[in-house]
Amino acid sequence: MYTGRVDATNYLMRIGAAGDDPLDVLMRRHLETVPFENVSIHERDAVPLEDEALVGKVVDRRRGGFCYELNGAFAWLLGELGHEVARCSARVATPDGLSFPGDHMALVVDGHTLVDVGFGRFAVGPIDLDSRADQPDRSGVFTVRDAPDGELDVWWGDRAQYRLDPRTRSLRDFVPMAWWHRTSPTSPFTREVTCSMLTPTGRVTISGPKLIETADDGTRTERTLTAAEQRDVYRDVFGIVLEEVPPPLCPPS
Repeated sequence: MYTGRVDATNYLMRIGAAGDDPLDVLMRRHLETVPFENVSIHERDAVPLEDEALVGKVVDRRRGGFCYELNGAFAWLLGELGHEVARCSARVATPDGLSFPGDHMALVVDGHTLVDVGFGRFAVGPIDLDSRADQPDRSGVFTVRDAPDGELDVWWGDRAQYRLDPRTRSLRDFVPMAWWHRTSPTSPFTREVTCSMLTPTGRVTISGPKLIETADDGTRTERTLTAAEQRDVYRDVFGIVLEEVPPPLCPPS
């Protein structure tokens, strides 16, 4: 259980938000200040899936993370602000079908609202899980469709993103898949060092040595960085200070 070393005020200061901000504002501020990144995986820094460790990473260490870390920390904040938060398992849609249960963790807030600040490029605002109508978002149009066994498919335009199991899980339930993502050579997170964050006009990403900037209208620029330039981008854009960018844990053969 979280012991109080970091409080909600510090977290709100970290993301530049206020406690009475609506959910869509809290999401946007989180996405614009806390990067989706896997650098700690390649640094072999295994952060426990516990509230204190997750909140400490985001707030004290001013780092980002991947889904279990980002949505795990944000779930704590939303709970402190009075929201009812369920941590839920999702299977990601891939060209080969749905991935394993627990491959992704998303949040269901106040019983019917999907919140996800840990899926990289995705919805900027909340998604109403009770609606089957198109739901416009800054990043596109999302829809929710019924799936077997009470699960829900979340679509972005004409592409399924993941199948959500809306039953409540504990952080402990995600430990095995988090370990797999941190260690397996077949995990998408061990093959390349990456960091990405929403901006007011689009998204900025560093993937390996490449800096990619994508505008909301789809315009994209890309350039290859030197090692020194990579460190500068991590520091100046994402707020991550590195003595050196770690090599990939399991580089593609």
